[in-house]
Amino acid sequence: MDWQRHIEQRPDVMLGKAVFRGTRLTVELVLERLGSGAPVEDLLESYPQLTREDIQAAQAYAAAYLSFDRTIWDDSPAIQ
Repeated sequence: MDWQRHIEQRPDVMLGKAVFRGTRLTVELVLERLGSGAPVEDLLESYPQLTREDIQAAQAYAAAYLSFDRTIWDDSPAIQ
């Protein structure tokens, strides 16, 4: 999946957050909705400018972004 064809970041759009090309719809919003269990069909209905390929691109973008992440281990006890 060539996510660059679907996603862009511009400082003048949504404060530079990743958005679907030509829209103000953030990748973050779509990934949050997917992560909370929203069906793809609901996203497509709620955001008519969104395509299935856009959703796949969002997931590929997230995977690419995480591949550059550096893990910082925190040995402090977990808050309960």
